[in-house]
Amino acid sequence: MPATRVRLIAPSGYPHDRVAMARGVARLHESGCELDGLEVLDRTELRYAGSDSERAADLNALATLDALPDVALAIRGGYGATRLLEHLHYDALRERLAGTDTVLVGHSDFTAIQMALHAKSGLVTFGGPMLGPDFGAENPSALTVPHFWRTVRAPQGCADWSSSGEHALDLEGPLWGGNLAMLCSLLGTPYFPRIDGGILFVEDVGEPPFRIERLLYQLHLSGVLGRQRALILGDFTDCRHSVYDNGYGLAEGFAQIRRVAGIPVLDGLPFGHVPDKFTLPFGVPARLRVEGGSARLDFSAYPHLPG
Repeated sequence: MPATRVRLIAPSGYPHDRVAMARGVARLHESGCELDGLEVLDRTELRYAGSDSERAADLNALATLDALPDVALAIRGGYGATRLLEHLHYDALRERLAGTDTVLVGHSDFTAIQMALHAKSGLVTFGGPMLGPDFGAENPSALTVPHFWRTVRAPQGCADWSSSGEHALDLEGPLWGGNLAMLCSLLGTPYFPRIDGGILFVEDVGEPPFRIERLLYQLHLSGVLGRQRALILGDFTDCRHSVYDNGYGLAEGFAQIRRVAGIPVLDGLPFGHVPDKFTLPFGVPARLRVEGGSARLDFSAYPHLPG
């Protein structure tokens, strides 16, 4: 089997954890991957992995490379992707990447890239592991990397987890989502895709519970939630409670969203700023089934590596 060609991209924060990045590179090499784009690991400008033009060029290069990589892998999240959206060559990227097997993957701040590429180019990308936090983790997750390779090496994928909130569901729709704050930051812009009848998944990190409720209310009041068939809650980590919460927390915020959303709301999805995360394609047909406390997503029609 030929080596998997992985090209590193750095659309957001600088590689602050050099040890994790080096571990990620070593592990990809050990798994038989050929790596390109290693120069992005040497770029730093303030909090970013290089200038806006350099980071946009990482993505725009995918439209002009002589040979496309099998995987374009974000090195980390942070902040910075939003600054690139006006500078991406959407028509050229669509012309080159649509219908190919190239896998673009990342999460967190990478959600902005996913949203924009889908809205402007119709491209399917993946929410999933990144070089430093996941491939380079000191103690790698037994779920994350195996699920990534299993998903991108097959024409169909699935995710199973334990969930509460709904006990019997069987519905279909386009699967999409990512970081909640990034989703809401693009509402009202040309980079927010119009997806109706979808299965929306969200996660976040470092937000107080009331802000998470407020972000979900933004999706509700803007009509986005009401146009979906289901909302799936991923991991919400490092939530900063305050003395003003007075007993209020994530559970109370999510209960309120369940009352007003008008659609099924599930929880427990392993996805977010945590070691264990599924790899989920953005914008593809999916089926969501729930029976008792078990939930399952099946998805297909996404770019995948040749067998």
